[in-house]
Amino acid sequence: MRSVAFLGLAAVGTADVPGSTKINDENLIAEYNSRNGATWVAGPNKFFDGMTFDDARPLLGTILTNNTVKVDAFVALGDVPSEFDARTQWPGLIHPIRNQEQCGSCWAFSASEVMSDRVAIASGIASPVLSPEDMVSCDESDNACKGGSLPNAWDYIENTGLLTDACFPYTAGSGQAPACETACVDGTAFIRTKAANVYPVTGVANVQTDLMTNGPIQVAYMVYKSFMSYQSGVYSKLSYETQAEGGHAVKLVGWGTDSGTDYWLVANSWSTEWGENGFFKIKRGSDECGIETMGPPYAGLPAAATTVVV
Repeated sequence: MRSVAFLGLAAVGTADVPGSTKINDENLIAEYNSRNGATWVAGPNKFFDGMTFDDARPLLGTILTNNTVKVDAFVALGDVPSEFDARTQWPGLIHPIRNQEQCGSCWAFSASEVMSDRVAIASGIASPVLSPEDMVSCDESDNACKGGSLPNAWDYIENTGLLTDACFPYTAGSGQAPACETACVDGTAFIRTKAANVYPVTGVANVQTDLMTNGPIQVAYMVYKSFMSYQSGVYSKLSYETQAEGGHAVKLVGWGTDSGTDYWLVANSWSTEWGENGFFKIKRGSDECGIETMGPPYAGLPAAATTVVV
C-alpha cells in the first residue's frame, strides 16, 4: 500500500528562514558555509536570481510516495565498483542537462531524460531527446506544471509513449502548459517511443545494478531550503531543517566517494548554471532526503519498436 503526500503544494518554510527570503541571500549562504564538518559548499546560483523561497516552491512538483512494493532482486553482476558514471560508461549517449524553467515539471523532465538515455544505450546509437512537454500537456493522470508522480509518468511512457522534443518542444517554462499536440510542429512523422515494461527499483544495491546494466534511473526526494544553494561537494540537509519545501524528481547517473563520503551523482533540470554545471552529489546509503525510497526510484526498458500515430 502507498501513502502519498503532495509536498509540492502544501509545504511551508522553516520558522527560522521566512519564505520571503531571497534564495541567493549572502548572509544565508554564509550561514550554510559556516558549519563545521560540512561536506558541501553553498553559493549563489543564477537559476534562482531574484527568487524567494516562496517563488521557488511551485517548481518542486513531484508527488512523493512511501513505497512498500517489493520487486525481485536483479541478477547480481559481481562486486559493485566504487565509482560509476553513465557519461563515461556510455560516451555520447547520455543526454545533456535541461531547464524546466518556472514550471513544476521536474517529474516529466527526469522521466523523459531517463527514457531518452535508455533508448540510446539499448541501441548503442545517439538518439533524439524525448519530449517532457508531451507528458506535461498530454498525461491526464498527472498535473502538468503543478506536479506529477514517477509511477504515473512511467505508466504514460509504457502505454502511450513519448514524442521527440523536436516534434513537441518544451514551451511550458512560463508555468502554463500548451494543449496536447496531434501533429509534429516540425512536420515529421508523429512517432511515439514506448517502454516495454516499467518498474520500481528497491534498495541501493538494486539501483546500482540496474543503472550499470540499463542506464540512468529516475529518483525523487524532499528538497530543503539549503539544497537550492548547493554549488559543490556531497550534499546533506542541515540538522535543523525539518520541513521540506517540496518534492523534486531528477536523473540518477552514477555514484562514488568524495573525501570519505559516499554519494550519488545526479543530473538536475535547473540548467547548467546551477550546482556543478547542472549536476549534484548527494549522500548515499542513508536515504538522504528520501532519495533512495520516496519516488520510489523508477525506470523502464525501451520497446522493440516505436509506434506511429496517424
